[in-house]
Amino acid sequence: MKRTGVWGGRTTEERRAERRDRMIAAAIDIWSEHGWAAITMRGVCSRTSLSDRYFYDEFTDRDGLLVAVWQSIQDGVLGAVATAYAQGGPRTNWEELTRAATTVLVDQIIAEPAKAKILLSRNEGSQILESHRRGSFQNAIELVLAAAKPRLKPGFDEEALRMDVVIAVGGFIELLRAWQSGMITVDSTRIVEHTCGFVSRFGGRYLQSH
Repeated sequence: MKRTGVWGGRTTEERRAERRDRMIAAAIDIWSEHGWAAITMRGVCSRTSLSDRYFYDEFTDRDGLLVAVWQSIQDGVLGAVATAYAQGGPRTNWEELTRAATTVLVDQIIAEPAKAKILLSRNEGSQILESHRRGSFQNAIELVLAAAKPRLKPGFDEEALRMDVVIAVGGFIELLRAWQSGMITVDSTRIVEHTCGFVSRFGGRYLQSH
């Protein structure tokens, strides 16, 4: 029987959402410290002081939790980028729009390194995480293409553009991995400016001049 009511000033739904958020936060901590394979139901319950009953109220199994963690981070990052694109409007210069979106991503890496480490990780050994990583990559590509669409020249080569966006997005992800790992030691401003310069150079083939 579904329980309803208010306890401690919060509804059943609010308390359940709070428990879910706590379990996801605990999984993020474990994942960033030790990798996804270290996450277990018991480990998450121990960190949150919750029983396994609450775990299985929210997640079918560990894979269900891993997907929820990945999805929450992906949605936050791509949502922030989509907002940056939307705020620019169709008349905004593409380089300025790229700078705004890139700055959002770089700022999130600085502000939330644990989440960034998860999103930039390759997660070898987990088919379900690899599947979601590919899905996130595809979502990022479609987001860039949608933002570029109002600014494209008539008669542009659609397949060439898609291939270039794949290269650009994939290369940017590798740049962020290298920066976060310490392989590249420049400051955040230079990461943003270098990315904007690169996008402007390859984008000239497709974008209308202003």
